Amino acid sequence: MEYVQLGKTGLCVSRVGFGGIPIQRIDAARTVSLFDTLIECGVNYIDTARGYTVSEEYIGQAIKGRRDKFILATKSMARTDEAMALDIETSLKNLGTDHIELYQVHNPSLEQLNTVISPNGALKALLKAKAEGKIGAIGLTAHSLEVFEAALECDWVETIMFPYSIVETHGETLIAGCREKGIGFIAMKPFAGGALDDADIALGYILNNPGVSVAIPGMYSPDEVRKNTSVCPHEFSPSETERMLKLREELGTTFCRRCGYCLPCTAGIAIPNVFTFSAYFERYGLEDWGRSRYLSMSVQADACISCGVCETRCPYNLPIRALLKEKHSAFSKDS
Repeated sequence: MEYVQLGKTGLCVSRVGFGGIPIQRIDAARTVSLFDTLIECGVNYIDTARGYTVSEEYIGQAIKGRRDKFILATKSMARTDEAMALDIETSLKNLGTDHIELYQVHNPSLEQLNTVISPNGALKALLKAKAEGKIGAIGLTAHSLEVFEAALECDWVETIMFPYSIVETHGETLIAGCREKGIGFIAMKPFAGGALDDADIALGYILNNPGVSVAIPGMYSPDEVRKNTSVCPHEFSPSETERMLKLREELGTTFCRRCGYCLPCTAGIAIPNVFTFSAYFERYGLEDWGRSRYLSMSVQADACISCGVCETRCPYNLPIRALLKEKHSAFSKDS
């Protein structure tokens, strides 16, 4: 395992970390066993979130008695001081620790980012918790380039997490910006939300980028951990390059990069969210969680009026109208 400094945080992290979404599919006992394998393979960076149902709790039980082996990173969608303070305390309790190395603002919009940094915003609680030693570094996660770009200009942001894979390369310029500014970059969804299954190609591509501090594939089995941690940065052979280009071409016509250029939708649909929840539903095996998050949307995909404006904006020429219809049908079946 290769280890690097996570920007200016002072944290030394394994370049392959652990993404904590898929453990919602297993139980606490199997999570403990999974963490045995993480230690065996040298993984020390653990990613979870308040929104990942039981993930924090399972991780808390799995690290009991071996807390020093791991660097914990979690995140909250709280935008206000009071709500963030409560979430930090909940995370500490769930994880069974008195200190979390990295606490992140979870996927804010530009408008929500303004709320976060306002006088009674979430940043106030984060800075207080940091001063009290409850958290270490403060970071931000994003799915849109606009938020990523704004985060790069925030002096309190020490890490940024953003999707990065062989089919989601639109953030590469900003990833280089992270390296220039000493901001740790965390690559989420390296397997394109489960759309890829070739670890050598998926992780090899990401780890070849020196701007990437750590990639966090979601994992729920020891075999996945061993397979993913066996990948090392290397120069792609001609055959690997050919495989990568073929995979990119195959996914390119249907894969949403969640860049947000399709927005605003005339009907008010949060189009990228439909595809994000679809990935949980179809690829992660988290059918109930993906469906519940989709059904909680105030405007669902069946509200599409087929105006086609979104498709004129999409830089990847996706058939968004047809895909929205397909996703709504899948979510609605047997619901």
